Amino acid sequence: MNPYVEILRPGNAIMGGIVVILIAIINRSFNLPIILAFLAVFFETAAGNVINDYFDYQIDLINKPERPIPSGRISLTAGRNYSYVLFLLGTICGFLISYLTQNWIPFIIVLIADVVLYLYAYKLKSTPLIGNLAVGFMTGFGFVFAGFSLNNPEIVLTSIYLGFFAFVMTTARELVKDIEDMEGDKAEGAKTLPILYGEKITATLAFILIIIDCALCPLLYFINIFGFYYLIVIAIAVLLFIYSAFLIIRNQDRKTAGKVSKYLKIGMLIAFVAFIFGSF
Repeated sequence: MNPYVEILRPGNAIMGGIVVILIAIINRSFNLPIILAFLAVFFETAAGNVINDYFDYQIDLINKPERPIPSGRISLTAGRNYSYVLFLLGTICGFLISYLTQNWIPFIIVLIADVVLYLYAYKLKSTPLIGNLAVGFMTGFGFVFAGFSLNNPEIVLTSIYLGFFAFVMTTARELVKDIEDMEGDKAEGAKTLPILYGEKITATLAFILIIIDCALCPLLYFINIFGFYYLIVIAIAVLLFIYSAFLIIRNQDRKTAGKVSKYLKIGMLIAFVAFIFGSF
């Protein structure tokens, strides 16, 4: 794969953009602002991935030496400048959405995303818990951004509910990833939660967050956001989430943490499918 495509982590960036499509499906509305919103989320997510790799160069030399920057396929300077271009593209999309809808909240959200994503990569990532919350916040923010891009007060409320679900589960996954990345983080002098307080406490917090989200999942049916088909599909995601929670609480080695991180990501994808089915 071309290193300039690989460094975007296109799968993650597209998954971020899918959030916008989900909200559009729920609202049964597709228009130019939605297309621009998809592109904005894609560019912002990609920019965050690239600038994160730029600042994580030393850590990735240990944890993930095959990535484009530590492997030498992209220089540090080229990586940094590439992220700036992506941030600019995302910001332009946000501006165009606000111009077309005469609602400036989407543009403000993109500007906030620019700042948070940069600060996360530069400083917040190595700050215990704050960095995890920042990633969760940005994931949930994607739903809210999509809601405001549609310029529909009713769908904004729905997007906030879904954003909270994504915030909690993503924060849990980030805690698990910190356990997985402890070796490289220690070498770089990072002060993540598992380094400061241990893997067990971090796993316990992740476990609690996962169980809270699982308990909240049926709520989206009972408050009439989604229909009955949502319950059927979300049950699959909930089972995977619960299995992942018990895996990490029982064992916190790097291999298990990597497996749990993958399962949580799959579970979130299934949850997204449940949102689609529930909207019919």
